[in-house]
Amino acid sequence: MQRTLLTLLIVLMGGLQLQAQFLPTSNLTVFSEDGFKFYLILNGERQNDVPQTNIRVEELPNPYYSCKIIFEDKTQKEITKGNLMLVDAEGVHQDVTYKIRKDKSGKQVMRFHSFIPAIQNMQRPANTMVYRYGNPSPFMRGNDMIETTVVEMRHGNGRNDAVLDISVGEGGASIQVRDPELRTQTTTVTTTTRTTTREREYNQRVMDDGFATSSPEMGCQGYPMSPGDFSKAMNSVKGQSFEEGKLRVAKQVANANCLKVNQIKELIHLFSFEASKLDFAKAAFRSCTDPKNYFQLNDAFTFESSREDLDKFISNQ
Repeated sequence: MQRTLLTLLIVLMGGLQLQAQFLPTSNLTVFSEDGFKFYLILNGERQNDVPQTNIRVEELPNPYYSCKIIFEDKTQKEITKGNLMLVDAEGVHQDVTYKIRKDKSGKQVMRFHSFIPAIQNMQRPANTMVYRYGNPSPFMRGNDMIETTVVEMRHGNGRNDAVLDISVGEGGASIQVRDPELRTQTTTVTTTTRTTTREREYNQRVMDDGFATSSPEMGCQGYPMSPGDFSKAMNSVKGQSFEEGKLRVAKQVANANCLKVNQIKELIHLFSFEASKLDFAKAAFRSCTDPKNYFQLNDAFTFESSREDLDKFISNQ
């Protein structure tokens, strides 16, 4: 009986993981520049059950949505957008940010702010409540987990059911199996300490590799992009037709992620002009996990003046 319940649970969870792995989705972040709390409505569904000033919704499968902003302050008029695009011109899912601010007339309006390719394990904005699409209860605050989930599975005739309770929260996980026929009760409890996503990823890297390129306190707060995510980012930069577009997307990637020196160097080699290479090298410095190795970028430049300019920039940081 217990084995049947556990097997069913594994199948269900495996199916969800496979779906999340192969279904491309977008992410949407909306923030109020003036601090007004609001509800975010997408395709008629309210995404947050408590009004917030900064909201991020993840796992959005559609290329565009109808959007409505309803303010907690009833003196502020609602904002409506018929086609909120979450993909680029090629239909690639993006991580899009909009901001709410006053226009010249003093009216609150919603304006496009930025976008970068949607990738897994992206560093989430701080002080932002994070939601999954269609679920009005937040599961993260910035990079801190706040989710608590209870799953109950029953097997039986309704009177003498075998019950499997699974509870996952900030304090850890608990699995309890109750089988009236066997008159037994088995409970497994795992207790964990509260850590941020960055710390958990760093600890996992230490467990997997036996070392990490940097601690969470050094350089960029986290460890570098995974090879898979970095490859997607490289392709997004390569896909830009002009140097200006390549530089813009590369900066977006650096602003949202931590990068190793060799990853920064690979991105630099995508540029044709010396000025673009130098501009990106300066912009990516604060995203570097091993800044002590930044000297390795010297051979990426043609002119000595560029190397001297970068060295002067680093010295002033």
